[in-house]
Amino acid sequence: MNNALQAPAKGDVFLRISTHLAERTDIASALEAVADEIAEVIPFSHADLCLYDRPGWMASYEVGIQTRWSRARTRVDRSPIRDLITGKCDFMLCSDAMQDPRQTFAGACSEPIFNHSLRSRVHVLMKVMGQPIGTLNISHATPALYTSETVQRAQHIADVLSPYFHAMHTAEQAQRATQVGQQAREREEGLRRGALELTQTLEQERQRIGMDLHDQTLADLTRLLREVTGDTPLPRNALSQRITDMISDLRQIIDTAVPTLLELFGFTHAVRVHLERAVGVNPVEIDVTDNTGGAPDRLDQTTRTALFRIAQEAINNAARHSGASRIKVTIEPLAQYGLVMTVSDDGRGIPAGVHRSSGLAHMRTRSRLISAELDILNEYGCTVRVMLASRP
Repeated sequence: MNNALQAPAKGDVFLRISTHLAERTDIASALEAVADEIAEVIPFSHADLCLYDRPGWMASYEVGIQTRWSRARTRVDRSPIRDLITGKCDFMLCSDAMQDPRQTFAGACSEPIFNHSLRSRVHVLMKVMGQPIGTLNISHATPALYTSETVQRAQHIADVLSPYFHAMHTAEQAQRATQVGQQAREREEGLRRGALELTQTLEQERQRIGMDLHDQTLADLTRLLREVTGDTPLPRNALSQRITDMISDLRQIIDTAVPTLLELFGFTHAVRVHLERAVGVNPVEIDVTDNTGGAPDRLDQTTRTALFRIAQEAINNAARHSGASRIKVTIEPLAQYGLVMTVSDDGRGIPAGVHRSSGLAHMRTRSRLISAELDILNEYGCTVRVMLASRP
C-alpha cells in the first residue's frame, strides 16, 4: 500500500467499489476485492470491518495484515474502539494508537496494535437506514498520517460499503438459520455420546475410589489392628502418627471425589488452591481474579461443580503439558447475569492432533451439559474460555 496520504486517483473509485461488490457474495472475498480501491482513497497497512455479531460481541473481517481480531470474536467492552461502538463519539482518529489510552486501556484487545505498529488509525460507523451495523477501521504504521479529511473519506467509503456488507451479513445469518436444525441434531447426538463417555468415566472413577479404599485405607487399618493387638503394641507416638497418616490419605481420596474446598470456601478459593497444587514447586507465576463479586457461588450446585471441573481440567493441561511460565484464571461478568471464565497460559499451546483428547472432550461435554459455550484458542499459548449465560 502507498506510504503517503495522497488525493484519490482519477476515476470513479466508488463506482468501481460498487462494481466489485456486486460480484461478491461473501464478506471476506468482497473486502479483499475492494482493498486496492480503498487504498487509492486512504493508504493503509491494515483495514477491517467490525460487524455486530450478537449482543456484546463483534466479528472482524480483515484485509492487509491478518491478526487475532479476525480469528476470534471480540467483546465490545474489550474492543479498542468501544467508545465508537457504544455511541460515546461519532468517529475516532488516532495519531498514535500505541500511545492512545482510548485504544490501549487495561484489558483491551490491543495486541495487534503493538504487534504490527498500527499507529495512525481512523474509525467510522457503518449504517443502514440510520442504524449502526458495525465500523470501518483503517490503520497505518506511520504516525500522524491521518487527518480530519481522512475521516470524511473513510465515512464516504463506509457509506458505500454498508448496504452491500449488510446484505451479505444478513445472507450469512439466514444461511446459518437453515443449518440450525441439523446442528441441533448433531449437538444432541454429541451430547448423548459425551454424556455416555462421561458416565463411563465416572464409573471408572468410582471403581478407582473403591480400589484406593481397599488397597490403601483398608490395608492400613488391617495392619494397624495387628500392630495394636499384637504381643508388642505400638508406642503411643507411633500409633498417633500412623492414624494421622491414614486420615491424610483418606482425606486425599475424599478430596479427589468431592471438591470439599469448593463447598467450604467458595469457587475462587478452590480454583486458586487447585492451581497452586497443580504447579507445585515449578517456577510458574499464577493469578486468579474474580471480577464478578462471587457470581460462580450464586450458581446452582450442578452448574458450579461442572464449571469447577472444567477449570481443573484446563489448569491441569496448562500445568502438566504447556511448559508455561504464567497461568492465569479470570472470571468476568457477561451481560446482566452471565459470566465468562478464562484459563490462559503463555506456554507452547495445544499440539496439532490432540484436540480430541479425553480431557478436552470432557470439558466440551461438561460445557454442553450446563448450556455453556466453550472456546479453546491456540494463540500466545492456550486460552480456554467458558461463557455461561445464566439467569437470575
